[in-house]
Amino acid sequence: MSHREVLTALSGLLMGMLVAILSSTVVSTSLPRIVSDLNGSQTSYTWVITATLLATTVSTPLWGKFSDLTNRKVLLQVALVLFVLASVAAGFSQNTATLITFRVFQGLGAGGLTALVQVVMSDIISPRERGRYMGYLGAVMSVGTIGGPLLGGVLTDTIGWRWNFFVGVPVGIAALIVIQRTLHLPAKPKKKVVVDYWGAGLIAGGVSLLLIWVSLGGKQFEWNSVTSWVMGLGAAALLVLAVVVEFRSKEPIIPLTLFTNRTFTFAVIASLSVGVAMFGTSVFLGQYMQLARGQSPTMAGILTLPMVLGLLISSMVAGALISKYGKWKPYMIVGSVLLAAGLFLMSTIEYDTNFVIVSVFMAMMGLGIGMVMQNLVLVVQNSVDVGVVGAASSSVAFFRSLGGTIGVSVMGAVLGTKVSGYITDGLTDAGVDPSALGSGESTTSIPDLSTVPGPIRTIIESAYGQGVADVFLIAAPLAIITIVFVCLLPNVELGTKTGLQRAAAKGDGPTAGSASTDGEGGAAPVDGNDASPAAKGAAATAGLAPAVSSAPATAAAPAPSAPASASTSTLTTDSPASSLSGSPAPVSPIDEGADPVETGRRHHGHATTATGTIDTIIATGAAEVAGHPVPADELAESPVFSSLVEEKDVAADR
Repeated sequence: MSHREVLTALSGLLMGMLVAILSSTVVSTSLPRIVSDLNGSQTSYTWVITATLLATTVSTPLWGKFSDLTNRKVLLQVALVLFVLASVAAGFSQNTATLITFRVFQGLGAGGLTALVQVVMSDIISPRERGRYMGYLGAVMSVGTIGGPLLGGVLTDTIGWRWNFFVGVPVGIAALIVIQRTLHLPAKPKKKVVVDYWGAGLIAGGVSLLLIWVSLGGKQFEWNSVTSWVMGLGAAALLVLAVVVEFRSKEPIIPLTLFTNRTFTFAVIASLSVGVAMFGTSVFLGQYMQLARGQSPTMAGILTLPMVLGLLISSMVAGALISKYGKWKPYMIVGSVLLAAGLFLMSTIEYDTNFVIVSVFMAMMGLGIGMVMQNLVLVVQNSVDVGVVGAASSSVAFFRSLGGTIGVSVMGAVLGTKVSGYITDGLTDAGVDPSALGSGESTTSIPDLSTVPGPIRTIIESAYGQGVADVFLIAAPLAIITIVFVCLLPNVELGTKTGLQRAAAKGDGPTAGSASTDGEGGAAPVDGNDASPAAKGAAATAGLAPAVSSAPATAAAPAPSAPASASTSTLTTDSPASSLSGSPAPVSPIDEGADPVETGRRHHGHATTATGTIDTIIATGAAEVAGHPVPADELAESPVFSSLVEEKDVAADR
């Protein structure tokens, strides 16, 4: 695909990703009014957010695995349709139970979009070129994550909160149309699909119970209670069973063999802390702006723009530089350092810190997240087998969401405890009895600052300013973990083939068995890591035919006149190797000055002279397979061409 064709297809994918991110963030500033209008409780308030995050996180690895087994374009369209229908239904909700139900379906659709967009990008864009397109994706995710609360506040204040759910519908429909018209993926070869239902059920159940436990613990029940222990131990048991099932499954949802790949393992660990930073900052920055700075929901969204702009700029600039120079690790290291520094600096803020200074700190965090987040997926896609790229990509997104959800829940509990303590201490220091303010929940519930007297309002704002700073201080050490594991990532060179080309070269892609081209009419090079023996043999035959026709003689036998044609796909000459030429073989630059005995051993004994040149191996191989036409698959299995494959680096130098 040309750059223009990629951008056209990518526009539909990016619109799909935008509506997926918006679905989980747009209601964050509108929830108080939504729950109030629907006569909901504090429990309902919590579940409107938790339901979507839960469904998105749990479904992400399932969508990714299914994309390795079935048609990715169809799955992407199914996820979009599910999301659009659920959004419309949620907008017409008349009670919180209905709203929570459709928020679950919204989350399922969003999980599919989150997983599949990045997988489809790996199909149509090579890792080397994917950097700049990942930058576009990171920019869209940043706008959706930080800009969602701003949009939700504006819609709620102007035309009503129901448009929080309707606003993404036109974008989703447009994405569906664009994807149908511009994204053309060849059909996968038909094969029996084995779905790991047990693994899917255990992973979904275990992760759901874990997230419910950490989300509601300390609010709906005490941490040290029977309910808490049952949920915690139950989640652990289900996840242990899931690991056992995944080890035995033929098609595991999350292939545990992926963890033997250092790049995948280190990227997963790094993504956990990135998730905490990304989701945590979007949640707690909103609280800081509203409760510590006294801003409205709309203004709170506007004041977080420095972080949005930092993320937008860094993701696009770093992506473009990665595609241009092929180097990814320096940008990720710089990004992880900026993220850690930004979090540490945010831990020093107070309710009256100069906003210019706060903006600089937020911009540093945005720059760091933009350089790291999407590039973690890029390096994983570049390092895993093409047959599991869907599961690998979605697993990184899954662990990022899991880390973010757990991190936000834990940090939220810490914030509540810290703020309560600071308010109590502030009131006591001011000579006010905290119990005189009313119920025992007066220091833990979220206050309406417009109704609070001036001196007490200052105490509350100061408490939230210090409490949010403490939350950032908790997140900062996690960013140190990101730095460590980004530095440990193997510095693997980015490949130059799309996922479809790699699959075709491997022999199990949609074009397996047919010639693939490099886009300019030439044969696409076969990736030595992915190609099957048949594909390697076919490529070796096509590439070596000209060399065989001009290979030098290595023996003194008489030469019958049977020319070798570079245009034929099989060798039919009856001549020995010596018939190909009467001149001596030139010495390879690699072999020049080498010990003849050692050189012969290095070429697996196929050289018939002391020079051990590649030309000699080719000539000997031509003689060894001569006498009858040899199909490509048989040729690939011959010992001569097996040795040629092993010596591919030497052959490349020649």
